[in-house]
Amino acid sequence: DDGGHDWSMMLKLWRWYQRCLTVHPLKTQVISSGFLWGFGDVTAQYITHSTAKPRLLRLTVSHSRSPSRDTHKDKEADAEFKVNWKRVAITSMFGFGFVGPVGHFWYEGLDKFIKLKLRYAPKTTRFVAAKVAMDGLIFGPLDLLVFFTYMGFATGKNTAEVKEGIKRDFLPALALEGGAWPLLQIANFRYVPVQYQLLYVNIFCLIDSAFLSWVEQQKDAAWKQWFTTSFQTLKERGGTSGV
Repeated sequence: DDGGHDWSMMLKLWRWYQRCLTVHPLKTQVISSGFLWGFGDVTAQYITHSTAKPRLLRLTVSHSRSPSRDTHKDKEADAEFKVNWKRVAITSMFGFGFVGPVGHFWYEGLDKFIKLKLRYAPKTTRFVAAKVAMDGLIFGPLDLLVFFTYMGFATGKNTAEVKEGIKRDFLPALALEGGAWPLLQIANFRYVPVQYQLLYVNIFCLIDSAFLSWVEQQKDAAWKQWFTTSFQTLKERGGTSGV
């Protein structure tokens, strides 16, 4: 039975991961983060390509009257999905170098801080709320800031271009992630044992890496401009009301 065999293989893989996580927690998180973020970037590239493909195909059709058949074939080839492996490697390095090690120590340290310093009992409402608040207010914005800064410099942009990219991408990403991550983290901090909380986060980091890569690839999309314009309007109103 193929289904039973696949399930058995998944179970063996899960047990192997558990052993690695127990024996080498930091190394396991670093390696798994790198692979997950790389895979997430491939997913983001595919999503970006899929949304752009209809436009490319329309351009191909509009130029189909051209006498050059080779040009037509070239445009059809442009509409095919090709992985940018350089970008995958760059994104994977963010997982290896930042998400894995920093995330490991952050979640371990956060748990100890709230239990030992704040003296909140594990799994209580105050315990979970404190974790979610600190994670959202400290690690979330830091993660986004480091990601967009790193991706900018790693892809050859200068300081001015990196700053412009952060101004364009940071607020839209923070707003969208701010609606999803707190809910995921409530479930994580309330129901998932501490030793598996990092794994839980890493699994959702697959989606997160795809999302952030997609946001970064969207450039000056209209929806980003709406976020930044709305925020600027709110700031101006706040400044006016304070006068």
